[in-house]
Amino acid sequence: MKTKIATALAVSGLMFGTIKAQTFNTQEISIHYEVYGNPTNPPVLLISGLGGVGASWGPQIKKFAEKYYVILPDQRGTGQTTHAKDGYTTQQLAADMASLVEHLALGPVHVVGSSTGGAIAQYMALNHPNTVRSLTISSSFARFDAFVKREFEIRRKMVAEWDKHTVLSANALFLFSSTYTREHPEKVAAWIEKASAHPDKPEDKEISLKRIDMVAAHDAFSRLGEIKKPTLVICGDHNLCTTLALSEEIANAITNSKLAIIKDAGELIELEREEEYFDIVSTFIDSK
Repeated sequence: MKTKIATALAVSGLMFGTIKAQTFNTQEISIHYEVYGNPTNPPVLLISGLGGVGASWGPQIKKFAEKYYVILPDQRGTGQTTHAKDGYTTQQLAADMASLVEHLALGPVHVVGSSTGGAIAQYMALNHPNTVRSLTISSSFARFDAFVKREFEIRRKMVAEWDKHTVLSANALFLFSSTYTREHPEKVAAWIEKASAHPDKPEDKEISLKRIDMVAAHDAFSRLGEIKKPTLVICGDHNLCTTLALSEEIANAITNSKLAIIKDAGELIELEREEEYFDIVSTFIDSK
């Protein structure tokens, strides 16, 4: 199957380009995804955070595509994937992602999940282990503690009552470290404007609330010891959204996992420390 994909792309001149508007029907939804890079390279599935849109990986997409075959989906309820009325559990989203991997017939893939994506990745490894070659759990959580529970209660109220731009401006305080915001205020402002620019559909606010409830309900902690796939846990030490303590809990629970801590970085370490983040993750992937 991989050879057929590579041949088709080579003929079309898209070997190292993007295949736009790919869709796959599964789990009662249509998943939108894009692929980047050379199909003969190791496959990497990038699963984004709470916003759910694949494009939020930003500059990391190009970095990964230069070395790997990148699969970049929009999650259930986000982007160009079906804005379904139900199915908002991390177990269901893991089933969505596993179905996509099976559809592409690339064999098990390296799964890199950021925040909510890391929670989804946990259930891919637990419930669909044949689709996972290695696991990178980035700025994530196996369950909420008292601090993060209170944070998301506040963030849920914000989403319910505030306009989108104001919500994202407030979220930036949780997602970027104070050091990065102080040194790169223009980049934080650009992130807010870009994220705000996506047009909302009438059902988006309700879906956003369901996705917040989904992450608040996520609790895979008691099962983490069942994960046998090679695992990297990575987090910034100034993460105020899903704090370092939650990543340390994951790393302690998964046998032989590796914990990487990026100094002076917040939740969005893949954006704050582009080179360092990619170097750590790619070195781990290459060792597997």
